[in-house]
Amino acid sequence: MIRMRTQVAILLLLLVVVASAAFAQDENSLAKIATLKLGPLPVFPTCVTLAPTHGDPFKGPATIAIKMTSGCNIPWHWHTADESLIIVSGKAKMEMKDHNMSENIGAGDYVFLVGKHTHQFTCVAACTFYDVTYGAFDIHYVDKDGNEIKPEDALKATSKAAPAAKKSASKKAETKK
Repeated sequence: MIRMRTQVAILLLLLVVVASAAFAQDENSLAKIATLKLGPLPVFPTCVTLAPTHGDPFKGPATIAIKMTSGCNIPWHWHTADESLIIVSGKAKMEMKDHNMSENIGAGDYVFLVGKHTHQFTCVAACTFYDVTYGAFDIHYVDKDGNEIKPEDALKATSKAAPAAKKSASKKAETKK
């Protein structure tokens, strides 16, 4: 009899904890891109600025506002959790290695990315979008063979490629003149 009461008490306590956690996450929020204080994050290229708009992305599900400059590239990587991207403005190229997919996307487009699938994201024209993470945010960069590498190494390769891309764009502009 005492054992059953203990089990019922534990079950009720568990229900209270789960219910209070659920209610804590049910907070309304409003974020306006124009007034957000966006900033850099060391695991991203310097051309990326962001700000959480709902939740804490390092602890669990969250929504993050992100802005990237034209030509900015987040090199091949994967995340543990699933994520959704909602493009607000600009144009980008979304590439998925596992699905041999490369798509141009723009304002109003939506992308769902399954966790642990390698992808890269490049803003073709300065872009703003929301990233909805379905778990704590992490990023695992990979090399051309799919082996995980340090963020510094992935970003070093990106910063070396950026000047070459700018030179190419300058040459195209001069050719059109």
